[in-house]
Formats: sequence, structure tokens, C-alpha cells
Amino acid sequence: MLPSLSYLTGHAGFCGTIKNSPGDFVVTEIEVPERSLRDVQAEPPQKTSEAPLEQSSGCPQPPKKLRTEPPGPCAEGCGGGGGAPSPPECHPSPAGGNCCACPDKNQREGEPKLKPGLGEVNILDSLLGKPVSELLSKFACDLKGAWDLENNGDSSTGEFSLGPILDKKKRADLHSAIRQKFPFLVTVTKDNEMIVKGNADYRELCQLVTEKETSDFFKFLDAKVENSTFSFEPDRNKEHRKVVHHFINRKFGKLLETKSFTVTDVNDQPNMSITVRFREKSWSGKRSAGGLQEKQDLYTAFTLQKENLETLEAIGFLAAELGVLPSDFSYTGIKDKKAITYQPMVVKKVTPERLKEIGSKMEKKGLRILNIHSACQHLRLGQLKGNHFDIVVRDLKCHSHDSSADLKQRISEAMENVETKGFVNYYGPQRFGQGQHVQTDQIGLALLNEKMVKAVKLFFTPEDTDDPVNNAKRYFLQTEDAKGALAMLPEFKVREKMLLRALNRYGVNHEGCTKGWLNIPHSMRIFYVHAYCSKIWNEAASYRLKIYGSKVVEGDLVFSEESDESVSLNDKVHVVTAPEESANKYSINQVVLPMVGHSIKYPSNKVGQWYHERLSKDELQMCKFRVSPLQLNIPGCYRPILKNVQNLSYFLEGSEKVIEIEDNHLNESKVSLHISFDLDPSCYATVCLREIMKCDL
Repeated sequence: MLPSLSYLTGHAGFCGTIKNSPGDFVVTEIEVPERSLRDVQAEPPQKTSEAPLEQSSGCPQPPKKLRTEPPGPCAEGCGGGGGAPSPPECHPSPAGGNCCACPDKNQREGEPKLKPGLGEVNILDSLLGKPVSELLSKFACDLKGAWDLENNGDSSTGEFSLGPILDKKKRADLHSAIRQKFPFLVTVTKDNEMIVKGNADYRELCQLVTEKETSDFFKFLDAKVENSTFSFEPDRNKEHRKVVHHFINRKFGKLLETKSFTVTDVNDQPNMSITVRFREKSWSGKRSAGGLQEKQDLYTAFTLQKENLETLEAIGFLAAELGVLPSDFSYTGIKDKKAITYQPMVVKKVTPERLKEIGSKMEKKGLRILNIHSACQHLRLGQLKGNHFDIVVRDLKCHSHDSSADLKQRISEAMENVETKGFVNYYGPQRFGQGQHVQTDQIGLALLNEKMVKAVKLFFTPEDTDDPVNNAKRYFLQTEDAKGALAMLPEFKVREKMLLRALNRYGVNHEGCTKGWLNIPHSMRIFYVHAYCSKIWNEAASYRLKIYGSKVVEGDLVFSEESDESVSLNDKVHVVTAPEESANKYSINQVVLPMVGHSIKYPSNKVGQWYHERLSKDELQMCKFRVSPLQLNIPGCYRPILKNVQNLSYFLEGSEKVIEIEDNHLNESKVSLHISFDLDPSCYATVCLREIMKCDL
């Protein structure tokens, strides 16, 4: 994507290779606040599953409910039923009867438990008195016994009256305590009399899943902890999962929503699990003791370390394991795939404890979750100060056309030149899908021209490899069978699956493909259009340097440092006049070029004319840069032509302890170059290296 683009400096450069292994290219985001994420990298690595949680000091947190380890439900000790495994240890219940109070050691994070203080049994004793509490326990165990003996009998099997309870708060406490201890029971109030009876829905779910899953599900449902989720055990049977989905939607559809995600089972094999969470609108009227409870989203911040993975692919893995959507994650940029990268992220609707739980599974996929702590809100782009790079260049040698054999001198002058003069601020090859048959800018151009079917087929163009993803893409292009291709794709290929679901429903035609593109998040749709705009900017910057060099000329655009937020972006961009050119008022570092869009102005010189001719070549001469069918609006922006590198340092290292120097020349076959530097946001290390080395990487 960059071979024909101009260079800024004139040194000879040298050859070498990068990204021979992920450890040769390490990227660490630098945050605006106090500390750099390099601090995390420098610390001794902690096992994610053992890492202590950090409490956020940046925002007030609501008081957390203490969690007790309550006895297990009577259902687990009253004769089995539902195929539930027998607990390893059981102790007689202080409440009497034949029930067992069994600590549930497999309690899920975020699962509701009783309020701090007394245990469940003592709460019932204190609310009802021990004699009534014992009678209630006996009723519960008798009911469970009757259910186990009946196959198709009446699921209610009698009622138990607690008598009149006049105090409203006491009734509420009893409702909660009984359903937490005996989730297979329901409580109703008739004229202040509280009545306990069997829960028909509980019994029906027991026919579909294990007793323990049923018990845990109803505890989750009763506690109504906002932003919590519940996952059933992995289930390979698709038809059976459909039945469970249908049951929950039929019984609790207004309150809950379900989705199947790919998980790793106990044998480390991929499997499917149903995850349940509360619908957001179900919280709109929730009341607490203090009146109407304001809706407060839950955010957890963390540092994601990934190796040899695309950012969106990594988010797909995390979303599937956590039971949330990819759109619930916020981050400040897409990081290189063939690298080790560290970047801050924030996920919505997930607790720090839940994120900590999945650490060991994610490590098997090349991900580590570090520095977990509570947050107030999503990440914003302004929170990124830049990126720090630690890069190793191997296989060093002089260019074949270079008569000099002094590689050490070539490296020294290249570093000095770029540190002093900077580099052309091109978008890097990874912006366009480096090495792929179809690059992202081609899809963006098709979308701008509203050629929806063409854009879909470009999107599904496979690479020359035999793997599930490319086989599914190949199958779709050959057959247009969206349903078949959908079944072939791994769960983590989120964008592809979103698109195929819509194509399966609406067809592979203009209307169907339009709805397909609308089915993926806006940020993903506009990503392709921005890739096209980036390509045009690269070509414009190269043309500008070829015809005018580093001199600022009439008609160039320069950016004002005006800090007044009331001043529009275009008003901050000034067109250089002839007297200003003569007076050398501006430097090349102040010159900007527009990213194409509907609200920018173009240079009033040959570069402006070049833009119009270039857009006409792609049939965009009349483009308004608004794609209404896809809800895309591209106003455009401005980007400096040049950027400077900060904190540049380097050293040479041999494959042996001492670098051999023969006749004052490096023995190049044994030497690697280690480079470290910082770049501003939206700058590319590969572009900086291209300027240093004078070769495409």
C-alpha cells in the first residue's frame, strides 16, 4: 500500500526485517493520566487469576453488599431429583428436618446471595420463630420428595401458610429469605396472609437442565442484581438449547434475554453455553429503600495484552466468554496483529471479579487481562496520549544499490535524520489490511458508491488458506448460502456472523446487503469508509511532497493552535497567502491536508486540483460523503503532513555477546537493531521505520 509514496529525508537507509516473532514488536499505549501502561509491562507478570483487584479512586462507588456463603438449597439434599450430583459434604440443617445445608463451592461471580449478617436459616428463625421455620423446612422437603415420586403430577402439591404478616417490610424480607433458601418455592400474599407453595416454573426447568442449574438460575432471577449474568452448563445439543431458550423467553421474556456463546468446556474443547442477562429496560422503574433508584451502568477497566491477534478478534473472544456484546467494549485504537500489544480497555456490564475469572481461559488464546479495576465510564479518544514502541529489526544489511558497506554509519545517519526532521505521517499498511487479497479501502469505496452487493462480496473474499474462516467465506461466494456459511464460521468472527444473519433473512441482493451492513455496528461500517479516505490522504501527501517538497507555498493549509472551542474546525485552518509564502511565515510542520469529507476545504493550489481529479477517478466527483442507507456521515478532518518521533533510542546487539567489527564495519549477519520511541496517537511505527530504513516493511 505504501511502495510508491514519497520519503521526506534523503539518507540511504538500510534493509532488515521486522515482526519475525510477536516479541520483536511490542506496543504499549500511553495514557494521559498519571502512569504509562509500560509500568504494567515492567512489573513481574502476575497470573491473571491471582492478580489482586485494584479499587478505582477516580469515582465514587456505591456501597458494596457483602457476600456470605449461604447453605445450598434444600433441593440438593432432599433426595436428588433432576440429576443433580450429590454434594461432597453435608451437615444437618439447624432448621431441623431432613434437609442438608451444603456450601456451594461453585458459586458463580455476580450470583445473588443474601444480605450480610445472619445466614439464611437464622434469618428464617428470627423472622418466623424456630418452630414455624422447622415446619417450613419440612414442607419444602416433603414437596420435593413428592415431586421426585411423581412424573406428571400436579407441580404445586399443596400449600403452607405462614399466617398473617402485617408488617410490609417483614413480608418483603420473608419473600427474599424463603426464595433464596428454597428457590423451588414461591410466596404469595392474600389479605396479609403469606402462603408458600411449589414453583411450577422451577419444576418445568428441572426437566430441561440439572437441579443445581435450576436452583442457581432462580436465585439469580430472584435477586435481580443489575448487570449480572447467569450461564448454563455447556451444551452441544443445538435442539436442546433451543428448548431452553424458548422456555426462558416464554416465561421471563419481558425481564430476561438469552444468547448462546462459544465457551471452553472442562476438556478444553469448544462448546456452546446459554447466557442470561436482564433486559436494560427492566430496570427503568426499579425502586429501592431510598425511593426511585437511578440507573447506574457498571464499568470495569483493564489492560489487555494480546499476542498475534487482531484487536477485534480479541474482543470477540472476550465478549463470547463474558456473555456481552463486542459493542460493550471501548478502546482507543486498533493495534497490530503480529505483535505483543498492551492497551487499556473498558467493558460495560461486567464486574472486576467476573473479568478476573476468565483470565486462565483467555491466556490459552494469546490474551492476558491485567490491571483490573472499577471505572466510571467508557474510554474516550482524548484519554490516549500516544504509543510506546520497542522494536527489533533483524537480518540487517545495506541496500543493494548502496555502494557503501558501512552499515553502522547508515544506521547512525538514519536515526539522526529522522529524529531531527521527522517522517511523513502516512497511514500504515495495517490500516488497509496488509497482505490481504482485498484491502479495506476497496470495501470502503464500494460502500461510498452504494454498491452494497459488491461490498459484501469483497468483504467475504477469502485468503489462500485452508481454515474454517476462509472455507466459510469461499463457500458463501460460491453458493450465496448465508445459512450454510454461518454454520461454518467460528463464534468469535462477530462481524461476519452479523452480516450473514441478515443476508440469510433478507437475501443477497441490494436491499438484503444494505440491511446486512446495517446489522453490524456503526463503528465497524465506518471503519471501511475511513480506510478509503486514509488511502486518498496518503496519496495526496505523497503528491504534495513531490511537487513542493518541504517549502510552504501559497494555497497550502496550515492549522492554527486556537484553543477556543467555539471556533469551528474549518476556521482553525488557514490558507497560506503569497506574502506569507514570501516571508516564510510557516514551516512544513504546520501544514495539514484534508481527509476527504463533506465539511472540509481543500488546498487552493495544485494539491486541491489533484484531490478533485483523484475522486473523479473513483466515480466520487459528486459524492456528498453521506451514505444515507447505511447511516454514514463523513464530515472529514485535517491531518498534519509530518510528525516527529519522541524519546528515540537504539542499540545494536549481536547473536553473540560481543558484536564483531571487521575493519570498522559491522558483521551484519550477526547483528540486530533494537529501537524504542514514542509516537502521537494515530501515528504508525511501521511508517516511521519506513522513513528510517528507506524500504517498505
